[in-house]
Amino acid sequence: MNKKLLGALSLVLILSLISGCTAKTTGNQDNGDTIKVGVNYELSGDVATYGQSLSDGVLLAIEEINKNGGVFGKQIQPIKVDNKSEDTESANVSTRLATRDKVVALLGPATSGNTKAAIPAATQNKIPLVSASATADDVTVDSNGNVREYIFKTCFSDSFQGVMMAEFALNDLNFKNAAILADSTSDYAKGLSKAFKETFTSQGGKILSEEAYQAKDTDFKAVLTSLKGLNPEVLFVPGYYEEVGLIVRQARELGLDVPILGADGYESPKLTEIAGKGVLNDVYYSSHYSPMDDAEEVVKFKEDFKARYGKEADAFNALGYDLGYFFKDALERAGEVNSEKLKDAFASTKDFKGVTGTVSIDENHNPVKSVTIIEMKDGVPTFLKKLDPK
Repeated sequence: MNKKLLGALSLVLILSLISGCTAKTTGNQDNGDTIKVGVNYELSGDVATYGQSLSDGVLLAIEEINKNGGVFGKQIQPIKVDNKSEDTESANVSTRLATRDKVVALLGPATSGNTKAAIPAATQNKIPLVSASATADDVTVDSNGNVREYIFKTCFSDSFQGVMMAEFALNDLNFKNAAILADSTSDYAKGLSKAFKETFTSQGGKILSEEAYQAKDTDFKAVLTSLKGLNPEVLFVPGYYEEVGLIVRQARELGLDVPILGADGYESPKLTEIAGKGVLNDVYYSSHYSPMDDAEEVVKFKEDFKARYGKEADAFNALGYDLGYFFKDALERAGEVNSEKLKDAFASTKDFKGVTGTVSIDENHNPVKSVTIIEMKDGVPTFLKKLDPK
């Protein structure tokens, strides 16, 4: 009897181990009374303005969803963690959320670098990760061209922004001679520069010079003086608001008054604080959203956001808000709280309507959506036009 009992117990132990291993390889499933979702954002550090804005938008959406009954009769429980704008911390946060907190999905981070740092933990634990603002091309597709199965974006890619801004310079501003000043330490800036240059030159434009700066630089006068001597018609400056604000101000002080173009890294109230209202004219950038859009869903979002936070919504607030509802939409189509089924639902998204536009996810896990062109007028972001992908 003892041998039989020992054998039976051994079998139970083996089956338990097998079951445990199986559970670990299929992602997280039903979380009980609530649906846990990880919110991994830059709430402090260098790019905290992005993470805070995105987080506010996500949490507003989740509050609204819960007030309306949640999903499957369950409340969504956001587990918000600060990655401190650091790659290493972003990776640690992703691991904790997936393994300790057992979230069904990861929302965020904000920047491409922090998102890429979070990818290994998401992939290894088979938890889908969706970023609303990580625009680097290699977030959803690796260096070998393979689609990352568990990684998605609801924002357009750097290459798309670079292409659209090159076409804007050529076709809307009618310029043929451009110069580029880009952050050499940023994958974001490198991707934008590459796409802008390739598109601009392939359509008859000429790049007079490509110059570089580094994040945290504060004095750009020498390189701007050199660029001024080349007489460019337009200056493309892909980067983040911290350095761009200083670049615009110093360029104008030097008399370099040509149009300055960029991308969604300009999207921050701090751009105006750093540059100053008086010099922020003839500056254009690609964005995801304009508060001047009078669509019914945009107007309602702006009103609800202001009522909740006491301030006007920016583009990152809107992107975060859409991400919260994008998660809800996919979860409902998944039919249950199951990471694997949720991943498949994200991949099959078609015509999801948000305040930043209508989104369909393509074969590379990127969205097909229009881009908004913003013009700065005396420091005020002003809607100029929308450009649709060709």
